[in-house]
Amino acid sequence: MAHHSDDTKEMDIRSLSSSQHQVQNFPYIHKVGLPPKQNLFNEFKTTVKETFFADDPLRHFKDQPKSRKFILGLQAIFPILRWVRNYNFSKFRGDLIAGLTIASLCIPQDIGYAKLANLEPQYGLYSSFVPPLVYSFMGSSRDIAIGPVAVVSLLLGTMLQNEIDSSENAAEYLRLAFTATFFAGITQATLGFLRLGFLIDFLSHAAVVGFMGGAAITIALQQLKGFLGIKKFTKKTDIVSVLHSVFGSANHGWNWQTIVIGSSFLAFLLFAKYIGKKNKKLFWVSAIAPLISVVLSTFFVYVTHAEKQGVQIVRHIDKGINPPSIDKIYFTGDNLLKGFRIGVVAGMIALTEAVAIGRTFASMKDYQLDGNKEMVALGVMNVVGSITSCYVTTGSFSRSAVNYMAGCQTAVSNIIMSIVVFLTLEFLTPLFKYTPNAILSSIIISAVIGLIDFEAAILIWKIDKFDFIACMGAFFGVVFASVETGLLIAVSISFAKILLQVTRPRTAILGRIPRTNVYRNIQQYPEATKVPGVLIVRVDSAIYFSNSNYIRERILRWLTDEEEQLKASCLPKIQFLIVEMSR
Repeated sequence: MAHHSDDTKEMDIRSLSSSQHQVQNFPYIHKVGLPPKQNLFNEFKTTVKETFFADDPLRHFKDQPKSRKFILGLQAIFPILRWVRNYNFSKFRGDLIAGLTIASLCIPQDIGYAKLANLEPQYGLYSSFVPPLVYSFMGSSRDIAIGPVAVVSLLLGTMLQNEIDSSENAAEYLRLAFTATFFAGITQATLGFLRLGFLIDFLSHAAVVGFMGGAAITIALQQLKGFLGIKKFTKKTDIVSVLHSVFGSANHGWNWQTIVIGSSFLAFLLFAKYIGKKNKKLFWVSAIAPLISVVLSTFFVYVTHAEKQGVQIVRHIDKGINPPSIDKIYFTGDNLLKGFRIGVVAGMIALTEAVAIGRTFASMKDYQLDGNKEMVALGVMNVVGSITSCYVTTGSFSRSAVNYMAGCQTAVSNIIMSIVVFLTLEFLTPLFKYTPNAILSSIIISAVIGLIDFEAAILIWKIDKFDFIACMGAFFGVVFASVETGLLIAVSISFAKILLQVTRPRTAILGRIPRTNVYRNIQQYPEATKVPGVLIVRVDSAIYFSNSNYIRERILRWLTDEEEQLKASCLPKIQFLIVEMSR
């Protein structure tokens, strides 16, 4: 009986082989097995685990005693406890040099960025004191330098100004800024805690390049007020309004002494930046150049009394460390909703920038960065900052690059920077009284020039024209409309591309590369040859209900086009269609 059954199987296999055009040596038939059945709860639990906990963050807690679990829990919340045991003098020396270097860069930048956010100069310094300390204990990046950044400062200042005029109601404006910072932190921490960090990846690289470039142009144009010594300046950020305001005051509003100071030190800063890029060992030249510029320009104005000739100066920076501000945050009323909306937008942009910077330097030093932990650290940092008179802070690319090149080893470099800022707030703020606004404008202009990435835009154009449209859409939206409009365009085009790729996936005809068994896209590999009588089509996406009809129609069109070409060339018709879906 068993023998008869074996004969029958062999006959079935032979008949199957002959029906498939004499395919030889086909000894086995493989059936696709069904996955084991699961009840609804287990299936739901598995799906949630694979979606949100793919890295199994609680793996280290398994089979551990309670005391060990407690220690591991503390180390998960405060990564500093994990590496501080191995900290030594050699690492401290690197962190000390890096911390002092980024402090020399951050102090003048912070004063300028605070003005960009329409806040008093001391709030920029406050934001480089408390937040870096919090991040040093909770962050997992060794290289990121925390503080105010140009793009977030501009975004925050623009959105706050649309709600409350900073010149007419400075107290309410400040309260709204703290409220927005609080909700920016809540947004960031929530995304990290719920492991929703993948949401920031929906903003495509092309859109970010365009948005950053447009923001850099807008920021530089805004600095023309201080650079040219203009007193009456538009509150709008679009290029048309700014240029109209600049040239409208050319006859009576420009101050030539201010222009001389600004131009001279801008040339010095750009030259220092050029030296730093040309010779990596001289990175410290570009890092310390802003502080040198502030010292020299302040001394020059003090000696010559240039402020009496119309040169605008900082005049006053409050002395002392951050005062508490929890009583200034709106927890009720209309301003609560305004602060929440502004905070969510500012928090997401700050998060995108910080995570991108952290990942960049982590890959350069070959260590793992937990994106969700980073979000929680940044969120807690901004929540604490909001109750200690700080506005939204994040990772600064220019400072982080200097931190990296200065030889930082751990987050202690941020602690060193905070100590220097603390000493500045306690003892040195009166020295900035005669610092000209023109030098702050020059520092900001030289800093944001690096945000315009021409090479990335050209590469995007060569690789993907749709991505280039997203890049230019975000760029022109920021430059000709507003920061919010540019951001909306960037997000909209990014989502549109995702939907387009899902519903209209790419397809390609494959050919065999000579002398190999490898099949590739015939458009990318012109030497690849088609197999006579066989059409091989690759679908570059999974098949969903939203794209199944399109894929069927596209494959049929490939078949029709191929049949017409073969008929015109008097070649054999297509006998087989192979759809390659291994991706």
